[in-house]
Amino acid sequence: MRRLCILGGCGGIGRSLVVAGLAAGYDLAVMDLKAALDRHWGALDGFVNAAGFLIARRALAETPADEFDVTTNGNLRTTFLTCKAAMALLEKGRAPSLVNIASGLGGYIRPQYGPYAASKAGMIALTKTFALEHAPRVRVNAVAPGPVDTAFLRGGTGRSNEDGAPTIDVAAFNALIPMRRIAVPEDVVGPVMFLLGPDSGYMTGQTLWVNGGAYMP
Repeated sequence: MRRLCILGGCGGIGRSLVVAGLAAGYDLAVMDLKAALDRHWGALDGFVNAAGFLIARRALAETPADEFDVTTNGNLRTTFLTCKAAMALLEKGRAPSLVNIASGLGGYIRPQYGPYAASKAGMIALTKTFALEHAPRVRVNAVAPGPVDTAFLRGGTGRSNEDGAPTIDVAAFNALIPMRRIAVPEDVVGPVMFLLGPDSGYMTGQTLWVNGGAYMP
């Protein structure tokens, strides 16, 4: 049985990934806090980094330095540390694959998302670097979704009412997306599962942009 760890598995996308991973027959570990996988398994076959957060939307000129630091540390530095730790276990796994969940904002820059966008752009750069440095043994890719209808749009899992109103104008976003709707978690799960599995066995260092056609790099 293949061993899969999902960091951020309690979030909106993370929960759907857990369901998909169990359905696919993975032996699964869900991490939202510290865990000792090296003692539990000793090796990993798959790792998904689905952790991330946004504090507030504001112009960079109005962004306090400590808010910038918290956002970039929580998204980018955490990616570096978790991928580094996971890589030591993935190197011992079977056809191992690591997937980072970045954001369309890492490439499609919009106002008032500066620290978050910078951290997600950095995550994509880290993904490519890890891919080069660990090829051919471990494959490393990213999925970069546009807006996804989860608690993230309401302040974040554990930080907001998940049934509350989103902080974005969903109708306005829908009108700008060729598919005429924002994503739901399952739209992101499919690409992640693809990158974890054998059908993507010749892909590494790549980013799949999942946004209904709103951004086509």
